[in-house]
Amino acid sequence: MSQSLDYFFAPQSPWTYLGHARFMAIAEAARSSVRVMPIDLGKVFPISGGLPLHRRSAQRQAYRLVELQRFGEHLGLPIQLRPKYFPVPADAAALLIGAVDMADGAVAALRFSGAVLAAVWKEERNIADAQVLAQLLSEQGLDPVRLEQSREPAAQQRYEAHTGEAIAAGVFGAPTYCVAGEMFWGQDRLDFVERKLAQLQPQQ
Repeated sequence: MSQSLDYFFAPQSPWTYLGHARFMAIAEAARSSVRVMPIDLGKVFPISGGLPLHRRSAQRQAYRLVELQRFGEHLGLPIQLRPKYFPVPADAAALLIGAVDMADGAVAALRFSGAVLAAVWKEERNIADAQVLAQLLSEQGLDPVRLEQSREPAAQQRYEAHTGEAIAAGVFGAPTYCVAGEMFWGQDRLDFVERKLAQLQPQQ
């Protein structure tokens, strides 16, 4: 097994959605373990100088839509540029991903994260709605008790710890991938992640 990957992301991030499947494939090909680390961007942005979408300039907001469409077409991924439920509070989804990770492991948590991301950006579902989250658990074959577990202190503590680690590591946006202490921001840096993992592979 090669170096583990720290995967900092936000469940409501379109860029995380666009990179998620590819990231999973890269990690699997490199036989790398993944630390699934959903974070609270509402706490990261004030420290790192980031701005929530509604506070960005009109030019930046407009170009964001252009880039989302470009990458969606380039990657062959369907994406709703203005989904019905966005912006959307993502804490409940992040806590649930953490609960799945604790109970079912990283592979299940990654799969469930992909379903949450697609729910926002492909299916236009409200991931702040407990009923939607319960449906996503069912669709992924996961125990419905995870929803209750996500409301327990252990899940909150994990979420806060991941956010704190992100801030300490210098993370300022999602997704961010950290390999052997080296940070790569954005799904368009996945080529570099792949190369870094290849460098860390043991020599035959």
